[in-house]
Amino acid sequence: MKRVSQTTISYACCNLLLLWMAHTASSVNGFTHTPPPTTPYVHRRSVNYRSLERTYDNQMKLSSKATKRVSKDVDFDIDVGPRGSSRNAETSPVDPILGGQSYESSSSTFIDQMKEKLFLGIKPTPEITAIMTIYFVEGALGLARLAQTFLLKDELQLGPAEMSALSGLFVIPWTVKPLYGFLSDAFPLFGYRRRSYLILAGLIGCLSYTVLGNNFFGVFDSPQMITDAAAGTVAAVGISAKTKATVAALLVGSGTVAFSDVVADGIVVQRTRDAIDDPKLAGGLQSLCWGSAAIGGLISAYFSGSLLEVMGPRDVFSITAVMPLIVGAIALLIDEQKISLAPEKISNTSSVPENYVGSADDGNNSDVKSQAKALWTAIKEPAVWKPALFLFLWQSTPTGEGAMLYFMTNDLGMGPEFLGRVRLVTAIASLVGVWLYQRFLRSVAIKDILFWTSIASTPLGLSQLLLISHANRSLGIPDEAFVFGDDVALAIFGELAFLPTLVLAARICPPGVEAVLFATLMSIFNGASAVGTEIGAVLTKYLGVTESNFENLGLLTIICNLSSLYPLVFLGWLDGVGSTGEDDAEEEVICNVPSALDGRDEA
Repeated sequence: MKRVSQTTISYACCNLLLLWMAHTASSVNGFTHTPPPTTPYVHRRSVNYRSLERTYDNQMKLSSKATKRVSKDVDFDIDVGPRGSSRNAETSPVDPILGGQSYESSSSTFIDQMKEKLFLGIKPTPEITAIMTIYFVEGALGLARLAQTFLLKDELQLGPAEMSALSGLFVIPWTVKPLYGFLSDAFPLFGYRRRSYLILAGLIGCLSYTVLGNNFFGVFDSPQMITDAAAGTVAAVGISAKTKATVAALLVGSGTVAFSDVVADGIVVQRTRDAIDDPKLAGGLQSLCWGSAAIGGLISAYFSGSLLEVMGPRDVFSITAVMPLIVGAIALLIDEQKISLAPEKISNTSSVPENYVGSADDGNNSDVKSQAKALWTAIKEPAVWKPALFLFLWQSTPTGEGAMLYFMTNDLGMGPEFLGRVRLVTAIASLVGVWLYQRFLRSVAIKDILFWTSIASTPLGLSQLLLISHANRSLGIPDEAFVFGDDVALAIFGELAFLPTLVLAARICPPGVEAVLFATLMSIFNGASAVGTEIGAVLTKYLGVTESNFENLGLLTIICNLSSLYPLVFLGWLDGVGSTGEDDAEEEVICNVPSALDGRDEA
C-alpha cells in the first residue's frame, strides 16, 4: 500500500475516534503539549489545565437544569387551506427526490445536522470559530517539535545529556501558568484582559519562530571556530552565542504558547460559566476545544517529520511562524467588552474575575490576597498536600528519552519522516487509551489504576533492551516494527495512567479555591516533569551515553524504568480520595446537588 493511502486511513480513523470522543462526557481535557517523539515511560506526561475546564463542565452539568427548546417559528400570516396546505406554498420550490421536501427545508436540515455533528449542537459564531482556531493552532504548533530536536542535535551539535537538560528547561514556562492568569486578570492591556494578550502573545511567538527560521538574520554568522595555537585545541566561540540565542528564542516561543493557553482557557471557562441556560454550550465547548487541539496535533504529528525530509529545521520554523500570527489575528473576533477602569482599581471593583484564578461562587476570592490566603490554607491540609506530593513523586522519576532518540537516529538510522509516523501512530494510540479508560476504567479506584498500570508498564519499558541490544533482529522483528509496537502499547498505558492523575488533582481541590489550586497542581505536575528530565540528563552524563557511545544505554533504561515504581510506596497517601473511581465520585456529587439547589433557591 502506498504511503499516502496509509496516511489517509490513519486520518480517517482519527476523525472517527474524535467524533466518538466529542459525544462522550467532556472527559479528555488533559491534552499533552510536550510529548516526546517516543514515550518510553508511560506515566511521564507534560500537561496543561484543560482538565480544569472539565471540572467546570461537570459543575455546570450538575447545577444547571436541563431545558428543552421548542422552535416556535410560526408565520401567522399564512392562510392554511385544505389538507394543511398553504396558499404561498408555491413560493418554496419542491424537490421530488426529497419526497416533496423544499430546498430551503432540506438545506436547513443539512446545516442543522452539520452543526449537531461537527459543532456538538453549538452555534458556530465568529467567537466560537476563533476559540476553535486558537486551540487548533495550539495543537498544530507541534509541527516544529521534531525541527527543534534536529536543530539542537545536528546543527548545534548537542549531545544526549545536553538535549535532555534543555528539554527540561523548555517546560519551565508551563510551570508558572497561574501567574499568567493573575497577570491577565489584574492588568488589562489596552483595556482588554483576553484579546490584547492573545494578540501580544501571537506577535511575540511569531517573532521568536521567525528569528529561528531565518538563522537570526545572520547575526551569528561570524567565524564560529577559532584555533588556539598555544593550547592546540579548537574553541567554539560563536557556537556558544548562537546556542544561547537559540535556547532563548525557544523559551520565548514556549512561553507565548503557555500564555495563550491560559488566556484561551480563561475564555472557555467564562463562556461555560455564563452558559447555564444553554446546556449544549456548557457541556460541549470543552470537548469542541479539545477536539480542535487534537486534530491540529494529529495533523502536525506526521508532517513534523516528513517536512524535515525535504527541508531543513529552520525552514520548518519559518512555516510554523505563521501559526502564532493566526492566533493574534483571530483574537480580534473574541467578544470582549473594553474595560474603562484603571488597572489598579479592578481588583477592588470587579466582583468576579473572568479567568479561572477566582471562583464565581465566592466573591471574596476576587481579591488576590484572599485568594492566596485561601490557597495556602488549602495546601496545608493533609488531604491536599499528600496527594499533591504523590503526584510530584509520580511525575519526577527520571527519563532517558533524549538518549533513546539519539540511539534511534544515530545507531538505527531512523530518519525524521519515520519519527513523524511514530508520533502520528502514538497519538492515535493515545486516543485508544482514552477510549479504554472511558469505557472500562471510570468505575475503578484511582489507586488501583495507578498501581496496575505501573506494574504492567515496567516490563514494556524494559522491552526496549531488546532494541538496544539488537536482540529483536534475532527474533525476526525489524527495528521499525518493534518501535511501532512498543510505542503503541506504551502510549495506551500512558493515557490509562495519566487520566486518573488529572481526576485525582481535580478531586482534592476544595470549594472556593478549586480553580487556582488545580492550576497550581498542574504547575507542580509540569515542574516535576522538568525535574525528572533533568535527573535523566544527569544520569545520561554520568553513565557516559553520548551521540556515538550507547554502551550504557541499557543500564540507563533499567534505572529509569525501575525508579518509576518507587512512588507506589507512597500510594497510601491516596487513601480516601483515591479509593473510588470517577463514576462513584460523580454519583456522590449528583446526590448532593438537590440540596445545594434547594439552598440556592431559598437564598
